[in-house]
Amino acid sequence: MRRNQIVVGMIACLIASMSWGAMFPVADHALEYINPLYFSTIRYGAVSIVLVILLWVKEGKKAFRLEGKGKLLVFFGTMAFTVYNVLVFLGQMLMGKSGVMVASIMEALMPMISIAILWGYKHVKPKKYMINSMIIAFVGAIFVITKGDMGFFLTLKHNLVSLALILIGVVGWVIYTMGGQTFNDWSTLRYSTLTCVFGTAVTGIITIIMTIQGVVSVPSTETIFAIKYDLLFMMTLPGIVALLSWNYGVKILSSINGILFINFVPITTLVIMMIQGYNITIFDIVGTLLVISALIWNNICQRREENTILQVMHEEEELRQAV
Repeated sequence: MRRNQIVVGMIACLIASMSWGAMFPVADHALEYINPLYFSTIRYGAVSIVLVILLWVKEGKKAFRLEGKGKLLVFFGTMAFTVYNVLVFLGQMLMGKSGVMVASIMEALMPMISIAILWGYKHVKPKKYMINSMIIAFVGAIFVITKGDMGFFLTLKHNLVSLALILIGVVGWVIYTMGGQTFNDWSTLRYSTLTCVFGTAVTGIITIIMTIQGVVSVPSTETIFAIKYDLLFMMTLPGIVALLSWNYGVKILSSINGILFINFVPITTLVIMMIQGYNITIFDIVGTLLVISALIWNNICQRREENTILQVMHEEEELRQAV
């Protein structure tokens, strides 16, 4: 692989991660005007249209065939574009300003959550270094969530719903990412487009039902106008650009290298909030560094493990050739 390809891959992953990091502060402003259901429906409704056009141009009409995988596409699409987007932003909105950092740090915990899901669901027991990394990352998350105030746990009932919503939302995205392995014979663009269309449709149906029931109200023209730049940003950078950049970057660098760039999600959020004048505590900084350190340590151990396996396989191959 040429050096310039690697550089392009790194830039692509960096753009995606920083876009996702900027997403939470931007959403914080938008959610003052619009509820998460309409916010997600409008945002991904526009993204779906763009992705459909891109898929049609690149792969043609045949790419829209479901091939008997319709139910899976609806499920994984719902996990990502309904469960993740609606619940994470709802939890963030309920927590107020502190929810911005909490949502961001939860995003950075995704690799650790993946390990936990594989352990609990598929009974794939994690290595010792994985468990240690999970513990360190959890401590870091606690620092960010509590701001060092242990009295937080005495009033946990006030934040429990918000935290649960964000966590469930993040788990939804992890499940969606894992679901991509079921569609290995499909292009990334095809999987992304069809799941986005189905997931957004589910969100739209729920939004209509909630509106009829009077739970949420249709945003006015003035409301949409007030957040027009927020919506434009959310549709383009964290939506289309981040999705395509991330998939392209990971394809070049491999997932084990690409995942390191997730570190830039909480870093970007932290920097933007400092610029906005939010009171960043030492616990926000230390907690973020702990999560980043855990992710890097887990990545280093995975590399060592893979190199050891490759070395053993190489030695066995040499022995067979010698015989």
